[in-house]
This record gives sequence, structure tokens and C-alpha cells, in this order.
Amino acid sequence: MLPAGSRAWIVTGGLLVPVILVVVWFTISASGLVPLYRLPSPQMVWDAAIDMVQRGLLQQYAAISTQRVLFGFGIGAAIGITLGTIVGLSRQLSILLAPTIGAIRAVPSLAWVPLLGIYLGIGEVPKIVLIAIGAAFPVYTTVAGALRHVDRNLVEMGRAFGLSRFSLLTTVQLPAVIPSVVSGLRLALAQSWLFLVAAELLASSMGLGFLLIDSQNNGRVDRLFLAIICLAILGKLTDGLIGLLERWLLKHWG
Repeated sequence: MLPAGSRAWIVTGGLLVPVILVVVWFTISASGLVPLYRLPSPQMVWDAAIDMVQRGLLQQYAAISTQRVLFGFGIGAAIGITLGTIVGLSRQLSILLAPTIGAIRAVPSLAWVPLLGIYLGIGEVPKIVLIAIGAAFPVYTTVAGALRHVDRNLVEMGRAFGLSRFSLLTTVQLPAVIPSVVSGLRLALAQSWLFLVAAELLASSMGLGFLLIDSQNNGRVDRLFLAIICLAILGKLTDGLIGLLERWLLKHWG
């Protein structure tokens, strides 16, 4: 038996629930309890994946969507960290900016689609901007909240050593909130994938969001399931990048 906490156990344990879900899915589809046009079998989804891979479409859609998400996430995270730092460190700027930022944060993703279409057209720019909007707010919220609650004794000690404002931020305050920053980045990345589907409503002809919408319009439930599975896998893989970033930050700043 694998020891709990070992790498092999972590991998095996992580695969256990997906395997159970696939077995349940296969059992239900094979039993005929749900018609295949509503719940395609795993084999049908696999065949759809093979067909799209052979035509070079699936890998192209996945690459385009991942590129959009990573670009938008990077821009949004930078904006979120900047705004969160400003609002978290300044009581006056928090009073001035926090209500407006909170109101903008409450706007649903689909509400931005027609506005961005009017001002930025239907190319790549509005898609990346929309994803950046989705990514910015989780980072802003976690960074601002964490900086407000940094241990005052640490801040006073840094000031006693004569640290400038910038040095105090980079050597004391930001390292103290690394776990919160990483949590915000993880939420922002998940939000970026959510906003991707809305972004690809902007006259897209490629991407996993487009595949979702196109499959729904054409009644291809097998491809619809395939798109959802691809989004889940890519979301998990990109989340692993945040894990690597967390290790790097803890090594250099922790």
C-alpha cells in the first residue's frame, strides 16, 4: 500500500475520482437510462476527439484558447496586484477607489461583450481585454485585503531599520502576503477560463469556447462534452503553473 503523502499516492488519489466518474458515466450511457443524444458515451466523445485531432482542429483550438487565457491572465494579474497594493496600503485611496472598483467588479462578464465589440472590434484585443477584466478582480481583492492585515509589528520593525516605502513593500509587506497573493492568482486563473467562453462569443471562429457554442448550435453533444473536458484539463494544467510560481516566490521571498 502506498504511504499517505507520498508523490505516488498523491497522483493515484487524484486520479481516483475522475476514474470513478468515467465508470459511472459509461455505466449510465450503456444502460440506456439516458438517450445518447443527451448523454453521449465516453467512446463517442473519444471518437470525436480523435476525429478533431486528425483534422488538426482540437490542438489548434486548445492552443488558441490557452494563449488567450495566459495573455489576459498576465495583464489582469498585473493590474490586480497594482490596484490591490495601492488600495491596501493607502486608507485615503481605499476610500476613493474601492467603491468604484467594487461596482465595476459586479458587472457580469457577458455585459462587457457588446461594449468591447463596439470599441475594440472583433479581433484578438477585445477577447484578451475581457479575460484581463475577469482576472484582475480576484487578485485585487485578495492583495488589498491581505495588505490591510499585515502584522503591524513587522511594518514598524522595517521602519525602525530605515527601510524606504518601496523597500518596506518588497521586503516586508509583499512577502508577508504571498499565500494570499497565490490564492488570488489561482482564483484569477480559474476566472480567466470562465471569461474565455464569453470572450469567444466575440465573432470567434476558433477556440474551445467557440467549440462549445458551435457544438450546441449543431446538436453535437459529444463535441460539447469534449470541449468541457478539454477546458477542465487545461485549467488544471495551467493551475500547476501557479504552483510552480508559489514555490519560486516562497524560495526567494518566503
